[in-house]
Amino acid sequence: MTDYGVLANLLVIFLASIAVVFVFHQFRLPSIAGFLVAGALIGPNGLNLIADIGTVQVLAEIGIVLLLFTIGIEFSVAQLLSMRRLMFLAAPFQIGSVLLVAWLGAMFIGLSWREGLFWGFLFSLSSTAIVLKTLSERGDSDSIHGRSTIGILICQDLAVVPMMLLMPILAGQSDAGGLSILTTLGESILVVLLVIAASWYLIPKLLGYIVRSRSRELFLLTIIVSCLGIAWLTSLGGLSLALGAFIAGLVISESEYSHQAVAEVLPFRDSFNSLFFVSIGILMDWRVLLAHPLLVIGLLGTVLLVKFFAGAGAVLLAQVPPRSAVMVGIALAQVGEFSFLLAQQGQENGFFRGDPYQVFLAVSVLSMIVTPFLMQWSPHLARHVEAWQRLHHWLPSRTIAHLEQTEGKQIRMKGHVIIAGYGLNGRNLARVLGETEIPYLGLDLDGDTVSREKKHGVPVYFGDATNPNVLRHMRIEDAKVFVVAISDPFTTRRAVQVAKGLNPKLHVVVRTRYLRELEELHKLGADDVVPEEFETSIEIFALVLRTYKMPQQYVLQKAAQIRHEGYALLRRSESPELSHHLQGGTLADTEVETCRIDDDSPALEKTLAEIALNPRTGASVIAWTRAGVTEANPSETTRLMAGDIVVLLGSRAQIRQAMEYLVQLGEK
Repeated sequence: MTDYGVLANLLVIFLASIAVVFVFHQFRLPSIAGFLVAGALIGPNGLNLIADIGTVQVLAEIGIVLLLFTIGIEFSVAQLLSMRRLMFLAAPFQIGSVLLVAWLGAMFIGLSWREGLFWGFLFSLSSTAIVLKTLSERGDSDSIHGRSTIGILICQDLAVVPMMLLMPILAGQSDAGGLSILTTLGESILVVLLVIAASWYLIPKLLGYIVRSRSRELFLLTIIVSCLGIAWLTSLGGLSLALGAFIAGLVISESEYSHQAVAEVLPFRDSFNSLFFVSIGILMDWRVLLAHPLLVIGLLGTVLLVKFFAGAGAVLLAQVPPRSAVMVGIALAQVGEFSFLLAQQGQENGFFRGDPYQVFLAVSVLSMIVTPFLMQWSPHLARHVEAWQRLHHWLPSRTIAHLEQTEGKQIRMKGHVIIAGYGLNGRNLARVLGETEIPYLGLDLDGDTVSREKKHGVPVYFGDATNPNVLRHMRIEDAKVFVVAISDPFTTRRAVQVAKGLNPKLHVVVRTRYLRELEELHKLGADDVVPEEFETSIEIFALVLRTYKMPQQYVLQKAAQIRHEGYALLRRSESPELSHHLQGGTLADTEVETCRIDDDSPALEKTLAEIALNPRTGASVIAWTRAGVTEANPSETTRLMAGDIVVLLGSRAQIRQAMEYLVQLGEK
């Protein structure tokens, strides 16, 4: 007779997850915490609704593999290389700090130095799955603290290999010496490098053949086999399956098929990933918490505090701003899933006696449950820490020192643009500003980017755009425009607030990801907000219309209409070349806007006197452009032709009225 036990377990897990996560969602609580609580409720120490935990854990392992695989695809080798300061300085400091504190604590309570190192191994690791999931949900994966956290997590996963090799030696069950360990480690590294080299050569070619078949099913199967196959092969070299999956993702990220691969795997990842969080909750034994409440809560608080300070201190050494360091410390404060693997091996080697294993499980699961809440609260704590730092100067700002050292002399500039974030958007803006001879300065926290651009004579400096002293050094009080092109939402909001506080007359332009951030950014002082989500939708329909050979002017009109309906504050100047002539400044309470004369406009071939725009609206025509030639102070007898661009001067209300009048002209 067929055994449907696995199906029954999955049904119970998903039903419980739906109920608990729905309740958590109503109270706006993190879904990860809901999965962990659901596991604790249905586990053998709760309602005992799960009979076969082993099968659930195997499926959960697949979820972790798929999670790390998609993270690897979203990364790139260049990004990984840019983290070398984190991987060779911050990560060893974080792991070593926790190891040292655990070893000293174990010696203090009478344990042996071997047991102290073992407990240090357990507590030095953080949860890759929970942290990456939370960062992804909050849109912080590409932020400063997100990249720093991910870099340290990758190093922790790599550190699992030597830790597992040392376990039998610490337990006294192996006579292998240091040379034997190094030999085994070298063999593991060699196997992994061979797998990576082969994959890098074969996988892109294989995907190319598969794509030509135009079979979606074949493409999906190839992606899954590549992920699981590379993960399994690297596991033969001693690495975990999850880390092997991350390497597989990196291999595919270098191909042009990476985006489709993520789209295909995403539904499977989310389904299996929820099983992992539930399986962690199943391990929780609430009776241990009731039997030893002070011990569990005390140890939990100690672990969170020690790991917080270790993580924050580690990234401070790597010159990460204090605000981001606080958020990194909180993200790394929990115990990781690979600690369970080490704990099981330690139990087999006799490190655990009596209740310590259950106490460790209770502390670990509780640390995972509180992590989403702590990460949700971390921006508020970071804001308070930053304010305290500015008030008491208890932590020196490395970004200021680096900025002044790089410049070597005081910056003297006025009416310039400050670009915070020198990524793709920042570089494109700088290029246009350079071509139009508008002065600008760039700020970025990527030391490699700053050094590279400096060699080409680009005025980009290493500095934190949320630090008032850095902005003062960039002459923020004399700047005209402040452009924020940073991927970190928290940093973006803080930069806008600080810049506007230092210069209330500053025109602030912000790039953000989502429309939902518009209102808050405007409240903080942003004058113009450009959501990528909205602009991408405009670009999509513009490309579709061009494909159907629609006139360019019609496409531009539709784009302008959508922008006007979506958010009136986002208006594009249709004549960027005019900025060179107008960059000398504007009068107080006045603005400049441009308007194009269309082929079907009744204003066509009419003189400015006939239009009588100034008597009707109060706005004045101060210049006009025809065939790329701009003339100031046009005569009233100037007759407008198709393609002409008139430049309007007036208050915002006057210009809006003039634009509406010209539109009405077009409708008559």
